[in-house]
Amino acid sequence: MWSLLTIAISLILLIVLALRGYSIIIIAPVVSLFVMVTNGFSILDAFQDTYMTGFIGYVQKYFLIFLFASMFGKLMDDSGAARRIAHLLLKVVGKESKFNVLVAIMAICAFLTYGGVSLFVVIFAVLPIAKPLFKELDIPWHLFMAPFFAGIATFTMTMLPGTPSVQNIIPTKYLGTTVTAAPLLGIIAAVTVIAVNLWYIKFALKRSEQRNETYEGMTNPDKGRSKGIEDIYEGRALPNIVVSLIPPIALLVTLNIFKVDIIYTLMGAVVLAALLFWKYIDIKRDTFNEGAVSAVLPIVNTSADVGYGSVIAITTGFGIFNEAMTEIPGSPLLSLFIATTALAGITGSSSGGVAIAMEALSSSYLNLGLKPEVMHRIMAVASGGLDSLPHNGAVITVLVASKLTHKDAYKHIFAVSVIAPLLASIPMLIAAILLY
Repeated sequence: MWSLLTIAISLILLIVLALRGYSIIIIAPVVSLFVMVTNGFSILDAFQDTYMTGFIGYVQKYFLIFLFASMFGKLMDDSGAARRIAHLLLKVVGKESKFNVLVAIMAICAFLTYGGVSLFVVIFAVLPIAKPLFKELDIPWHLFMAPFFAGIATFTMTMLPGTPSVQNIIPTKYLGTTVTAAPLLGIIAAVTVIAVNLWYIKFALKRSEQRNETYEGMTNPDKGRSKGIEDIYEGRALPNIVVSLIPPIALLVTLNIFKVDIIYTLMGAVVLAALLFWKYIDIKRDTFNEGAVSAVLPIVNTSADVGYGSVIAITTGFGIFNEAMTEIPGSPLLSLFIATTALAGITGSSSGGVAIAMEALSSSYLNLGLKPEVMHRIMAVASGGLDSLPHNGAVITVLVASKLTHKDAYKHIFAVSVIAPLLASIPMLIAAILLY
């Protein structure tokens, strides 16, 4: 039990340090060191043979995916193609009402992320559109977090079959599945989470109206800060909508219909985007360089998480945790979901959580006779619940970019990307247990 207690303390330490603004690159080795010392491990051996093995193993498997995905997103961003797509979706959904604008933001974010654009690109593509709309319709700025996270961190991240997200790709490397694994389960979860989040967005909007909140009211997003979000596309020629849509659609078709490996798919998407958008990008070298460099921090962050998880995995406490999970009454699919959810919460990372779960748990559950396709979808969806706790790197980054604080807006993030995915998992798990 002592070992289990040290894991819990290390998790608390990780969350506290993350909320104080320390990078996970620093935090992960520190909390790993705490676990090593309190569990009596040889520090040097544990760092070199366990922590770094997990760290390097993740980089080895996924660096090229992060690299080409980041470069693709940067090409979509710098060319203005992502902006053009966002404007189209805004026109389709309409901006006649406050609720329509919030739904449009969710649709824009969902389309872009499902089309392979990184959430770190999406935030900067969407902000210049959202901010003036919120100001024009007098929508409290803190509400932006509800449709934004509903669009980027739920159904397009882990649920919809064929999504090119890393959370949906990692299981393919361990289970031999494809990104369309168990499509019915994914669709059930996606439909449920969309319905729940649309209800929450409407509820949050109505509640803010009852409180007479305004754009310049409680959050006062511009007071005492910079002039606002700069629109880097203003006055520039952008590719037309047909050209803008070609690369993300080609990516989805190549990956899901022709079943081309994700690395080749992303490489092709980068080449295609470069050819189509060449004349719309001012300094080509900078776009490629910045796209490549921006891949480094996300993969190092996640690899640091995985290293920490690798240290946790060799403790006796993790063995107790694993045994307790497998002894949960009922279908092993339920315990698999709970274990993956817990690991994503511990690391504050959906990709880190599912990677650790795959490394530590997949063999045991395969030996129980579970179908790889079902495991793929269950574990992917499970990784997208507790990952969005306050110490999650994407949560912190998006709040900073949006000039909001946890106090201002985290309640919306928690509702749409923690509570809603957990609720959506219930009908998915029932269907999985009944059908498989």
